[in-house]
Amino acid sequence: MATRDSMSELMQQCEDAIRYAQDEFKESSLQEHYNDDDYTTALQRLEQTYQDIAKMAHSANAQQRDQLHRMRLQIQQMQNTMILQGGHTAGGRGEYS
Repeated sequence: MATRDSMSELMQQCEDAIRYAQDEFKESSLQEHYNDDDYTTALQRLEQTYQDIAKMAHSANAQQRDQLHRMRLQIQQMQNTMILQGGHTAGGRGEYS
């Protein structure tokens, strides 16, 4: 079973990564030119957090796994939003442009 402290720290990491990504996404959609490095960093933080969730799930109990699953879905949703819509904001300059 994952410890309460480790779960709490991971949940905070998730919230921070999502908040940072949301801020970068909003900033990029408001500006024609945005900081590609910050946008990429936000995506990398989301991916690292996603991986940390997967690792934690191996030692989590059923209730914790449910909580981790819900957080993983939020991370994935933010990643998808940034990747799919990121190319349409800021003058069409995205990761795959």
